[in-house]
Amino acid sequence: MNKKIWLAEPEQHDFPAALDYLELLFPVSIAAEIVNRLEKSKTVNKKAKDILRASELPLLPRDNIHVKENMQKVKKGKKLSPVLLVRDGKLIIADGYHRVCTIYYLSEDLEVPCRIADKD
Repeated sequence: MNKKIWLAEPEQHDFPAALDYLELLFPVSIAAEIVNRLEKSKTVNKKAKDILRASELPLLPRDNIHVKENMQKVKKGKKLSPVLLVRDGKLIIADGYHRVCTIYYLSEDLEVPCRIADKD
């Protein structure tokens, strides 16, 4: 099922999106270094429930517009992009929060392909 849901690699627009978010948390130079590490890291699989727990973010509601759009994509057979994660004490979802929540609703035990980089 995982190969039916996910692209093999993140889409190119995911990295600038992650940079935009990370620049809110870190100085621009550090955010850029983190994104560079994300671009070079290997894709690994982690369970949706574990990503949410480690990030300490709430599960978005099913009726969230982006969660609903991603659900429709999955139902139509369109693949989702892997998520981009940063370890800095707690886990930061730099890009893909809505996708993680979408997959959680399908099954919290489904694996989510992700790229992970450490802040330092």
